[in-house]
Amino acid sequence: MSESVNLPALGESVTEGTVTRWLKNVGDRVEVDEPLLEVSTDKVDTEIPSPIAGVIEAILVAEDETVEVGTPLVTIGDGSSAPAEDVPATEAPTPEDAEPAPVEVPSAEAPAPAEAAPEEAPAPAAAPAPVPAATPAPAAAPAAAPAPAAAPAPAAAPAPAAPAAEAPTSSDENSNAGYVTPLVRKLAHERGVDLATVTGTGIGGRIRKQDVLAAEPTVVAPAETPAAQSAPVEVSPLRGTTVPMSRLRKVIAERAVISMQTSAQLTSVVEVDVTLVAAFRKKVMAEFQEKSGAKLSFLPFFALAAAEALKSHPIINATIDGDSIVYPDHENISIAVETERGLLTPVIRNAGELTLAGLAQEIADLAARTRDNKLKPDELSGGTFTLTNTGSRGALFDTPVVFLPQVAILGTGIVVKRPVVVTVDGSDAIAVRSMVYLALSYDHRIVDGADAAGFLVSIKKRLESGDFAGNLGI
Repeated sequence: MSESVNLPALGESVTEGTVTRWLKNVGDRVEVDEPLLEVSTDKVDTEIPSPIAGVIEAILVAEDETVEVGTPLVTIGDGSSAPAEDVPATEAPTPEDAEPAPVEVPSAEAPAPAEAAPEEAPAPAAAPAPVPAATPAPAAAPAAAPAPAAAPAPAAAPAPAAPAAEAPTSSDENSNAGYVTPLVRKLAHERGVDLATVTGTGIGGRIRKQDVLAAEPTVVAPAETPAAQSAPVEVSPLRGTTVPMSRLRKVIAERAVISMQTSAQLTSVVEVDVTLVAAFRKKVMAEFQEKSGAKLSFLPFFALAAAEALKSHPIINATIDGDSIVYPDHENISIAVETERGLLTPVIRNAGELTLAGLAQEIADLAARTRDNKLKPDELSGGTFTLTNTGSRGALFDTPVVFLPQVAILGTGIVVKRPVVVTVDGSDAIAVRSMVYLALSYDHRIVDGADAAGFLVSIKKRLESGDFAGNLGI
């Protein structure tokens, strides 16, 4: 007796999903809760476990096919039935990795990672792989691809022409499996890990953050090259190629265009002296990490100051509903997080009620689970305001794009030390200070320049006071 496994609901308002990779083939035995396939929705990508034990008799939905919730995906029985000979999922290699489209999409101007370890630069010969940068072929693809050619189909079976035409793509995708994202490469460089010695556990053998963290640091002999010699430029394997846009990039592009066409956006910038914050942070960071378990970066200070300012300037936290302005009674701050799949914005709920420790812990937890693809679908929705740390990649400031239904987004630049004019006892002097630019993009339909300036000045005064001793939360 056979039983069908249907596509389950994967979050509030999720109505459909795209099959991105089958983890099992026809004839394979599965146990209860063993992953069957990977599915991507407009909120999150996830694995679908088997609700029953048995043998896979037929795969009903092909990879890269989008179906509605409740659609039968696979038939599982006791193995007595003959397996279906035309298995759509194995007739074509996976075109791209699973990529969630978040409800709250971050600024399209968020900086792309630029750090890379020169010694790991791949040879230019690896460049021509025409596949997406963040989507190497899944590990299961090489085993599945030969199936149509190896098993002669009966006369009634579909001709294997499509798989034959797609075969070079699978090979090319495998050739790009060695591509390492700049985030992972930077982490390996910081930890002294030789990526050539690391075995990737990600899709298609990709080396992930967890693989680097689990690897032992490599003892590197002192370089014989003179210190003054410039490092070789890393040549990206994407150079000279043409690749299709990923699903996540398509969603970001569509929503960015809709947002820009629907709302009237502009940006205001202020310069903030965070010298007192830097001194306070340096003084308490060791104790803070010991007691809270989270590192104290500048971002929790920015988030705390922004959450407090939102209470005094609720128009920055508002949304437009037809001809009405809705003022929420809470501050849910979306935090832009860079991942291998693209930028996602998990939400810190009730950020206005949290201390520095609470914000630091929430930011660290959400960022880690976002990069590990362990977020719940609804953790990407419900934000009322967005904070994007563009300074994490060295940018002084940018003009981030507001994504509806929010009306504002704050970009924080890099904190740099430089000489500035200060007033001491009524006299001007030049001193070295820690400075940062804060850029607020907003929807001019309901937010005026005075509102934006007032909000930014509130944050500026809060940060420049340096009075955060009562907000540590440890």
